[in-house]
Amino acid sequence: MPSWRHVVRIGLFGVACLVGLLGYVYHETKIPTDLKAFAIQQNNVYFWADGTEMARTGEVNRQDIPLDQVPQGVQWAALAAENETFYSDYGVDPQGMARAVRNMATGGAMQGGSTITQQYVKNAYLNQKQTMSRKLTEIVLAVKLDRKLSKQQILEGYLNTSWYGRGSYGIERAAQAYYGEDVSQLNVSQGAVLASLLKGAGRYDPAISPENHKRAVDRWKWILDRMVVIGKLTPAQRAAYTTFPEPQEPPKQVGLSGQTGYLVDIAKQYVTTHTGITDAQFDLGGYQIHTTFEKPSQTALTDAVQAAAARQNADPGLRVGAASVASDGRMLAVYGGPDYLRQGYDNANSALVPSGSAFTPFVYAAALSQGVQRQLGAGRTPVSPTTPYDGDNQIPVQTPEGPYWDRDGHLVKGTNDGGKSWGSISLLTAMEQSVNTPLMQLGLDTGLDQVRQTALGLGLLPDSLGAQVPAFSLGTSTPSAIRMADAYTAFADGGMHTDPYSVLRITRDGAPVDVQKPAPARALSQQVAQQVDAALTGTVQEGTGRGAQVPGRTVAGKTGTTQDNRAGWFVGYSGQVSTAVAVFRLDPKSVQALPLDGQGDPAKSAAATAYPLDIWSTYVKSVSAY
Repeated sequence: MPSWRHVVRIGLFGVACLVGLLGYVYHETKIPTDLKAFAIQQNNVYFWADGTEMARTGEVNRQDIPLDQVPQGVQWAALAAENETFYSDYGVDPQGMARAVRNMATGGAMQGGSTITQQYVKNAYLNQKQTMSRKLTEIVLAVKLDRKLSKQQILEGYLNTSWYGRGSYGIERAAQAYYGEDVSQLNVSQGAVLASLLKGAGRYDPAISPENHKRAVDRWKWILDRMVVIGKLTPAQRAAYTTFPEPQEPPKQVGLSGQTGYLVDIAKQYVTTHTGITDAQFDLGGYQIHTTFEKPSQTALTDAVQAAAARQNADPGLRVGAASVASDGRMLAVYGGPDYLRQGYDNANSALVPSGSAFTPFVYAAALSQGVQRQLGAGRTPVSPTTPYDGDNQIPVQTPEGPYWDRDGHLVKGTNDGGKSWGSISLLTAMEQSVNTPLMQLGLDTGLDQVRQTALGLGLLPDSLGAQVPAFSLGTSTPSAIRMADAYTAFADGGMHTDPYSVLRITRDGAPVDVQKPAPARALSQQVAQQVDAALTGTVQEGTGRGAQVPGRTVAGKTGTTQDNRAGWFVGYSGQVSTAVAVFRLDPKSVQALPLDGQGDPAKSAAATAYPLDIWSTYVKSVSAY
């Protein structure tokens, strides 16, 4: 065993080495001479799949402003949110640093520990990578900068270089982007909203989503309350701010008219969720995003919607969402609405529209895969396309425990379109003719949880799936057109499924940027996929989808109507490309689907059947087969 003197000498030597290393790092780390070099911004350029340019975005709004033009209340809102000890610290927070180092050492998230001086250093001089070397450089630069500049200069630089979202760097442009005012005209309540954005505009811009709005309001309240705690607002002043100061709507970027804006939004969302690029980095630009979208397919889809609307004399209040996806997951074309600059809401990426009977292939696939259980305690038995089921109208649905009663004490019965009774029919016929009662019963016999798992395996998102009640099998779920088109690719591709994606590759300054792509996975056995494919092919040849027939092409697909007539679908494929078309109407206030009134007989209106079929077949006829 070494003596205690030996242990002490080793310890002192280690301390000396650490001090020497820190001294060397401190001496060698230089403060950049150009404090504004970071602001050199470039466009982000989006490309079609063939390499031709689609759009340019990323125009950064930035304007430096002297600190004395930022109201004191607005300054202190930022300080209360990010670094209330700013005027008394030395550029770093030792306790926060220790927390950050501990997180790094244990593999945790790099959070906490950054003072405003450190954030300014990170904004102006460094990248956003969460590494030990970057953090050490940040700390050293913060200490040196705190000694070189006054606190007022640092705060001014910080406010002028921080990212607030909406393409805005700096508090002056942020004030314009969110409130249409110079920052000098903002009150402390509005300043607290801008301060909340410093934590991440992607999560705190209230216009992005209801979840964001709630986070923004909670953060706004916390910042104002914190200003009372640190003595920068009196309780009486705080009591004057009880209503959240709603920012104005984000402006639409020029150059994104027609369908281009929808495509850019989809690609940008994929970049931010499948790469290490932060929103702030992306807004600085310089990225080349090569998308999966094919210009000829996109043009054909847009033309098909417009031509079908004219032929069907469609109600202008109807919305159309459509998407075309290859079997390997590539999104080829999307129709999100009449014009992105007039309607930013993307109909093709909406999870609000019930899928109706277009959902029944998932029920059919689950039953063929899992079998059914009709009696309590009995084992599961297989079913096949020829298995007979009762197709009569208004028959009570059954569970292994007996008849199904709803919460109001009513016996649940299945209803067929037009009230038609079909007698005993095979499952294949039920699929081809879209007979509701056997498919509702099939869902209960299979187990609604098994149906749900099958739908998830085919790429539908959990949040879009409806409640597990008998009507679940008839399409109460609300998947987007993109997800429905992608799910059907598994029937065309022998049971293999790949999640949809919109970005092929990304470069910046000629260097590739890592981007994650989904991997194919088996969702169904080849036999089950072929059986579903046969049913969907029969639907087009002999059933409710005859309007989708294309001369010289093999087509498979399914119509989708809802019992309350709130949507009309056609989802189908020819070769290795699947396309989904949804027609619906939305309440502009509640953003909920409304009945398709004004389109003839509500039970079988043109909006619910002929319109989506017309769009689909027109599009498929005009694009090359895969």
